[in-house]
Amino acid sequence: MLQLCSAADKSWLWDLLDLAPTPAHATLLSEAQVQRVLKVHRIRRVKANEVLAVLQAPALPVAPGTAEATQAHCSFLLPCLRVLADQLQTCSQQVSALLRKLAEAPSEGEAPSNVAIVLSLPGVGRKITAWLFAEAAQPLAERDYQVLRTHGGVAPVTKQSGKRRVVVMRRWCNPRLRHALYHMARVAMQRDAHFSHVYATLRAKGQRHGQAYAILPIDCCVS
Repeated sequence: MLQLCSAADKSWLWDLLDLAPTPAHATLLSEAQVQRVLKVHRIRRVKANEVLAVLQAPALPVAPGTAEATQAHCSFLLPCLRVLADQLQTCSQQVSALLRKLAEAPSEGEAPSNVAIVLSLPGVGRKITAWLFAEAAQPLAERDYQVLRTHGGVAPVTKQSGKRRVVVMRRWCNPRLRHALYHMARVAMQRDAHFSHVYATLRAKGQRHGQAYAILPIDCCVS
């Protein structure tokens, strides 16, 4: 089943596990049953016959009782996974509603709100915006470039003595903010022509992948 969904984190795969918890159950599945599951979850990237072929492929040889023990274990895990998935979806909806409200809130003068500005940046969506304002709301509000770079781990550390000067990566920073800025740069480079060109230019100058990513999006946050 991991050939169908490597992370095993999709609800349609969980429904298939309910129908076919063991290889013996999978041999009794019909194409119509699989098609109903795919239709309910609007899955079009795979066909019912392809799913059935994967499920009915020869199973790995295991010791007697292993499949039954795994089936019992899955029967305990699946309800927990479904509850967690529902809670995550509810949380995502609440975060989206709050961001919409903050984006529409008036700011000083005629300028758009800070949330609206961040949401307009390439590479930024609901998750990245929530991360940025949860971890760095004050630097963003104050347009404090240096604090944002330092807390996000983007600003390098220079170690210098009378004879030696070394520039190294900043290790002490906010890991959640660093994670958000990294993914912001990654998506911006993929989706925006300007950032893609900047990244390619930096790489052509000999900068490493991480160095180029560190320069991409953070200037927009404080511009």
